[in-house]
Amino acid sequence: MTYQALHGYYLEDLQVGMSAVFEKTVTEADIVMFADVSGDTNPVHLNEAFAAATPFKGRIAHGMLGASLLSTVFGTKLPGPGCIYVSQDLRFKAPVRIDDTVVAKVTISEIVPEKRRVTFACECRVGDTVVIDGAATLMVSRKAR
Repeated sequence: MTYQALHGYYLEDLQVGMSAVFEKTVTEADIVMFADVSGDTNPVHLNEAFAAATPFKGRIAHGMLGASLLSTVFGTKLPGPGCIYVSQDLRFKAPVRIDDTVVAKVTISEIVPEKRRVTFACECRVGDTVVIDGAATLMVSRKAR
């Protein structure tokens, strides 16, 4: 396959207000694998007895596991393959637990064509609860001339 065949949206294809989502149910295996890959073995994620004594009253998923679903949207849907992360601002507002279904949504809020930068409002929800929100800026390729 060629680069163009794999590439997502180009800068010229984007408009403020465009959005995309990715949905995933967090499993025990996801948390264990994320701990292994990241090295974050905080017992609030892995040990029920420890986590029960925290303000969360039980195990929670890694905040960055939930936030990584935003990266999934960027890399696979909007803008899609070929985009490059420049920055990400996150606020963790509520915990994600095993068997929670997280819906990650990104919405274009600003396009700066001369810099090839696109800013997105970011949000992850579990049901009606916002668990993560923030903003991200990505670099997006122009179409070849």
